[in-house]
Amino acid sequence: MKPFKLKIPSITDNLRIVESFIDQARDELSFNDDIYGNIMIAVTESVNNAIIHGNQNNKEKNVHISLSIDDHNIAFVIEDEGSGFDFSDLPDPTAPENIDKPGGRGIFLIRNLADEVHFHEGGNKVEIVFYING
Repeated sequence: MKPFKLKIPSITDNLRIVESFIDQARDELSFNDDIYGNIMIAVTESVNNAIIHGNQNNKEKNVHISLSIDDHNIAFVIEDEGSGFDFSDLPDPTAPENIDKPGGRGIFLIRNLADEVHFHEGGNKVEIVFYING
């Protein structure tokens, strides 16, 4: 299997390229349509976070996306060139005191759509895993 890797400048319009990347991977790897929507939302949300929060919309910085697949999992790794963040202390956007706050929903959404989410490298690298075949 050829590696699925993508590098994009930090411009939010490039999310269309990420969507095409996911579509191409689905076509070539034939992963289950049941998780396709979850993958599309979780990965594009993660890339959007990398562009806006990680790389501060600096188009000189890139977001790196890779995909790996085995018999049990599809894993996406999204890495930005920013300084990271403290992923261990994220507020719950569903808590009453946070309901009206505009931020904080992206990672909550990613965690609820994916089977596993792992942050690395001080928060500027995230691995999003989806289980396949059961």
